[in-house]
Amino acid sequence: MASQASRPELAAILRRAAHPPIGDVRFWVIQAMVVLIAGVHLVVDLHPTLETQGFPVGIPVALLIVPVGYAALHYGLSGSGATGVWATLLWLPDLLLPHGRGHSGSDLVDLALVDAVAVFVGSRFELERVIHTRALRASAARLAAEARYRQLFDANRSPILVLDDRGEVTDANPAAFALFGDTVVGRPAHALLGGTQLGLESLNGTVLALQDDHYYRMSLVTLPGDVAQSSRQAILDDVTEERLEGVRATRYAQLVVSADEDQRRRLSRELHDEPLQLFLHLARALESIGEEEAIPPEARRGLSRARDQALEAAVRLRNLATALRPPALDHLGLVPALSSLLAEAEEEAAFATRLEVSGHEARLPPELELGAFRIVQEAVRNATRYAHAEHLRVGVSYGEQELDICIEDDGRGFDQELLATAEPEHLGLLGMRERAHLLGGELVLRSAPGIGTSVAARLPRDDRGLQT
Repeated sequence: MASQASRPELAAILRRAAHPPIGDVRFWVIQAMVVLIAGVHLVVDLHPTLETQGFPVGIPVALLIVPVGYAALHYGLSGSGATGVWATLLWLPDLLLPHGRGHSGSDLVDLALVDAVAVFVGSRFELERVIHTRALRASAARLAAEARYRQLFDANRSPILVLDDRGEVTDANPAAFALFGDTVVGRPAHALLGGTQLGLESLNGTVLALQDDHYYRMSLVTLPGDVAQSSRQAILDDVTEERLEGVRATRYAQLVVSADEDQRRRLSRELHDEPLQLFLHLARALESIGEEEAIPPEARRGLSRARDQALEAAVRLRNLATALRPPALDHLGLVPALSSLLAEAEEEAAFATRLEVSGHEARLPPELELGAFRIVQEAVRNATRYAHAEHLRVGVSYGEQELDICIEDDGRGFDQELLATAEPEHLGLLGMRERAHLLGGELVLRSAPGIGTSVAARLPRDDRGLQT
């Protein structure tokens, strides 16, 4: 019994065994039966002549099994143990009869058998009671858990569908009834959610647009239970506001980028049209004045230096206007603009660059070419200003469905965990990733201290990109 009962349960059994049910009238009826059997046995032993008149030797002792067993069945070990002890005490006068008249040998064996039955049957009853108590507690806990689950199931504001192994709805909470109607039970889930009959798992984690014009993220959960009767839950979380917020955030980012590009285009045009032309006119005027014969040689040299400075300022303005909005990008396309960008980077930073183009080169939508150029431009800027690279490679691959861009340098690299900080050199990297996202693509950045940096972007060649 101890091997099947826990220590607390065994201690409880022993405590009950030490407290017989003395307040129960039936218990005393059992004890009276024991007294009667012991008395009859003693009378027979005191009057040997009665043994031949219908009282065989030993039968009255065996009869003790009846009250002991009854006590065990009704009171467990506390009843059977007390009855066995009581019977043994009542048998002592018979065992002490002189000249073997009490049949002590056979009576002791029978008493030992009766006590063994008392302990064994009582213990088995206690064990059955422990098992029954466990079952009752487990059943109560299961019913309580089911009640709590049902309460949560019904109170949940997210629609929940319970599905069988065939994908049919076997139960639904009130939110699901409100969404799909009163006939939702018994219908196949794929007809409600828009999936295929054999591929409902493909919808797990996806966002669905359902009949109430709301968006729901579906989570498919397998419920524990018998494998032959397995069931699943399709939980639909309303993410309409979250999705709309994401759309608003994306649209805001698109407008910010568009406004930035418009500002760059305007500044580039204004720098080219006004200040640059003024510096060129100033240089020509200084050159013309310097050619006058009345100008002293020292003043002529000063005018020449001023003319050179005006031309230098004009070159810097032209480079600034080109960086703001490269004309080659609008007129010639992505590859010529990148070639010009790398040539200027080589001249500025004195490091080697290489441009590799694969696939069928073609003009792409303006917003896609501009986004790709800005990604490469930012990567080149980081390589020249922060990475201290000696070599830089730019790869452009024209695919049928996407445009792949790869920028690699052999600079000092950086710890990618630092991207979460707001350091100036990291803001540009975050901007590259945001531009790729706005174009409907993805960007992967790989870097580590001492091994350089690699930026790979894949941009779709369709109309999902940024509108500028």
